[in-house]
Amino acid sequence: MTLRVAMIGYGFMGAAHSVGWRQAPRVFDLPDTVEMAVVVGRNAEAVTAAAAQWGWAESATDWREVIARDDIDIVDIVTPGDSHAEIAIAALEAGKHVLCEKPLANTVEEAEAMADAAARAAARGVRSMVGFTYRRVPAVTFLRDLVAEGVVGRVQQVRAAYRQDWLVDPDMPLAWRLQKEHAGSGALGDIGAHIIDMTQFVTGQSVTAVSGTIETIVKKRPLQGSGSGLAGTAGEGFGEVTVDDVAIFTGRLDGGGLVSFEATRFATGRKNALTIEVSGDKGALAFDLEDLNSLQFYDRTSPEDRQGFRKILVTDGSHPYVAAWWPAGHMLGYEHGFSHQVVDLVTAIADGTDPHPSFAEGLSVQRVLDAVERSSEHESAWVRVAADVPASI
Repeated sequence: MTLRVAMIGYGFMGAAHSVGWRQAPRVFDLPDTVEMAVVVGRNAEAVTAAAAQWGWAESATDWREVIARDDIDIVDIVTPGDSHAEIAIAALEAGKHVLCEKPLANTVEEAEAMADAAARAAARGVRSMVGFTYRRVPAVTFLRDLVAEGVVGRVQQVRAAYRQDWLVDPDMPLAWRLQKEHAGSGALGDIGAHIIDMTQFVTGQSVTAVSGTIETIVKKRPLQGSGSGLAGTAGEGFGEVTVDDVAIFTGRLDGGGLVSFEATRFATGRKNALTIEVSGDKGALAFDLEDLNSLQFYDRTSPEDRQGFRKILVTDGSHPYVAAWWPAGHMLGYEHGFSHQVVDLVTAIADGTDPHPSFAEGLSVQRVLDAVERSSEHESAWVRVAADVPASI
């Protein structure tokens, strides 16, 4: 069977997803053939150039026309969050499998509508998945497996942080990521969503309540001119930043543990620093994206005179996803997670199973994001997260 893919959007994530679609069929023994059929964007000239650069067979400017085509099987959504719900629901109702970038939507209401549409589509054999790609870093998947195996015992505390510094300069232009009507939220939704999902993924538990604060440090920025990248170049005049720059919050897990979260784009000197540490009564595991091929493991059950964190190099063929790539010790990088994402989605479609993270899991993250915003509005009061989502993920 051949699965023909349409990607809606072509920015930074478009490049990353294109690498995944191009590499996965060449490295992994996929159950179905994948074709990069069409990439869609509003600027005809720019999307034509993107298609040529990234290997898409054609380009288009109307996503509705593309979704209506009989020769499209998968719709990959990499647009800003304000269009996720409309595109995803339309694609699912048209019988297309959907991969949607995170966060799932800009609001809980949109995410609920998307999850409902996904559930209806699943009953017809149509699959959907959210792009929380860091789950598919081999070390993160292995960390999840070790926690499930019980090597850290009962999870008592988690520390999760995602720190960047690309907004420290107040002259950085006002991009769509800094406007609530397009992005939904700032650091909280953009990178905080990753650490919420990762915490729930590796612990197998849900965040049930939060207490936190969000803050916008630079209130106005130069209007954006032309250019590419996360922000582009400055134009003339200034515009208001309507999302947060920093989110710091505490969470409670349904297993009784506490989590500290930090999501910031003002951590001077930190470029893309995602870390998570899971502490239990038998041991601890720690992951750092800046050393993404390894884990740190502490075993409390070993003799006292031999205790201490030790490094596990997650590059062996027995580790998740690694066997398809290079010999042990030959490192993987950021882009490999996007290939693994394709593998899992295509495999689920072929097997007739629902892939993970599902839209329901994306909704669970959206509800945590919403609870953090409400907590911040009420002087960091504890706010319960809606409970009508799976108890474990």
